[in-house]
Amino acid sequence: MSSTTAEYNEVISICKGIYLKKMQDYGTSWRVLRLISIVDQLYIKAKRIRNIQEVGQQKIEDEVSGEWKAIVNYGIIALIQLELGNGDDWELPHTDAESLYDKHQQETFELMLAKNHDYGEAWRSMSQESFADLIITKLVRIKQIIANDGKTLASEGIDSNIRDIINYAVFAQILA
Repeated sequence: MSSTTAEYNEVISICKGIYLKKMQDYGTSWRVLRLISIVDQLYIKAKRIRNIQEVGQQKIEDEVSGEWKAIVNYGIIALIQLELGNGDDWELPHTDAESLYDKHQQETFELMLAKNHDYGEAWRSMSQESFADLIITKLVRIKQIIANDGKTLASEGIDSNIRDIINYAVFAQILA
């Protein structure tokens, strides 16, 4: 498990570095996005990965690994937006944006550790195609939960699904 922790932290370190650099470039402009827009952005990234997997080629030379990283970061942004809500105050101090990233990343990491214990690192035997499919499935579920005004009768909520999406994207990068 210590190998998983080290590999996971290495991926997150890279993703957070991108998040911080983009924050320098764009500020916290992502605060404008409503949850459904972030879900759609996640869907676009996962759908591109799946399409490249199915077609076997790509015309835009952006690395697929960058899409997995974007899924991690948009997932964490979604968790931050869930916590903060959508207001008219779109500017967030960079220190707050970083500490919220760390908070939600840590909670997601702890969920991974618990599930990894129970499932015995089953993800190490999964394919890149499965990660993409599972992420898209969870995004479709989230869209349905949003359509149900955030209410579920017997299922995990939006935040749990997003945390799973983040973890799948990290696993995909570890196994790449």
